[in-house]
Amino acid sequence: MGVRPKPKKLNEEQLWEYALRALGQRAHSVNELRQKMLRRAEAAGQVEVTLAKLKEYGLTDDRKFSEAFAAARLENQGFGSFRVLRELRAKNVAAATAAEAIAKTYSASPEPELIAAFLRRKYRNQNLHELLQEQKNIASVYRRLRTAGFTSSGSIAALKQYASAIEEWGEPPEEEPGE
Repeated sequence: MGVRPKPKKLNEEQLWEYALRALGQRAHSVNELRQKMLRRAEAAGQVEVTLAKLKEYGLTDDRKFSEAFAAARLENQGFGSFRVLRELRAKNVAAATAAEAIAKTYSASPEPELIAAFLRRKYRNQNLHELLQEQKNIASVYRRLRTAGFTSSGSIAALKQYASAIEEWGEPPEEEPGE
């Protein structure tokens, strides 16, 4: 394996083209794009000029990015709101902007319906009533639901429909986004 040469530094015009190519490949948050351009720019000031120009043309907007990202995660993967919120925060989107996008996107999708659809999709070839007779399988499915971004109370409520052994778990504490 050879060592990659350092990418050449880009002037302002080249940086503009680089940013357009990056946005053409996939959507980026403003901070993601900033970090990407900082690695390639001759001077840090060029990055802010390029970002201002992109914003002027309406090519970067964290609010629109967050809403589109959340909608795609909901429609394509069926993830819960906590997972999408974590992913948006990992992309350096402001907490308030991310929370607003999540609230808007998930307002028409009740969590119990999302959990039921997620379970049907992930366990379509298995009988959940049989699978969830063992504690280790209950714990496994519960972890999978939590990793997918669903609340603990919603996950337990959904699992109670399939397994009586969950009754002894009791009610989970209420949780805050980002847990």
